[in-house]
Amino acid sequence: MRAMILEAARQPLRLANWPQPAPEPGEVLLRIEACAVCRTDLHVVDGELSDPALPLVPGHEIVGRIVRRGDRANRFQEGARVGVPWLGWTCGVCEYCRAGAENLCLQARFTGYTMQGGYAEFTIADERFCFSLPDRYDAVQAAPLLCAGLIGYRAYRQATERPSAGRAARLGLYGFGAAAHLLAQVAVADGRTVFAFTRSGDEAAQAHARGLGAVWAGGSGDPSPEPLDAAIIFAPVGALVPVALRAVRPGGVVVCAGIHMSDIPSFPYAALWQERVLRSVANLTRDDGERFLEHASRIPLRVDATPFPLEQANEALATVRDGRIQGAAVLVP
Repeated sequence: MRAMILEAARQPLRLANWPQPAPEPGEVLLRIEACAVCRTDLHVVDGELSDPALPLVPGHEIVGRIVRRGDRANRFQEGARVGVPWLGWTCGVCEYCRAGAENLCLQARFTGYTMQGGYAEFTIADERFCFSLPDRYDAVQAAPLLCAGLIGYRAYRQATERPSAGRAARLGLYGFGAAAHLLAQVAVADGRTVFAFTRSGDEAAQAHARGLGAVWAGGSGDPSPEPLDAAIIFAPVGALVPVALRAVRPGGVVVCAGIHMSDIPSFPYAALWQERVLRSVANLTRDDGERFLEHASRIPLRVDATPFPLEQANEALATVRDGRIQGAAVLVP
């Protein structure tokens, strides 16, 4: 099969003939229809996440059809369309898994990082960690739902389901890429008021945000026009943490949604005082996935996705790295 291979950090991916995997017990073999490009893929390729399973097929927002099932894999029928997310396996027996926090499992394995991923024509996945997908979305539209949507939704829940945040009626989104363009629509459908903060001068991203329901869009250094009840930082920029803390009201919450972020600068305690909360989000749980996809089946989300042929994975990664794309980039084998 054809696949894009990462052989060493900070090197371009290489198109190669790669052995087609065979499913083990409990696994399914998928013919890939689409795989979205996530900023986490950049962190892997750029060496900001350590110890990937090299040589590696990146990619963890996979839409595919099951073409073969391993022994004891009976959750889905052959031919079923499923989605494969970042969280690819957990132990199921540790204190985190037993407590419903499988996203924190210390033995967890991750698609396109410590397991082979979706920048290819085929992949295998543990059927327990696959999702059925809403029929309303085609493969290119569905792929970004599997990380930009799923992990973005976990960040959204952490930002809005806290008693101290009240109903979190006013939500700020810092960084308006693949995740924010989906979660803005969820927030608006939930009756929240969305404020979008982009790179300074990025008028295209600001217009994109307003087109998806944001009542205001400006630069990340601009003051919020109203005190925020909660804020989510999607951009991997540590300097935005004190900015967002100053934008939220007393009792408000700031959620850092990425797996990697540049160093957070020092800031005065006054920015955190009055019971403001700063927290991170790690990975996702299957419950997050089921909840978000149920939302996506009811809300006709506009998924802005630009398809690229598989062999143009390096170009797709570059558009995400440089912020030259509105919404998501998606590879199509």
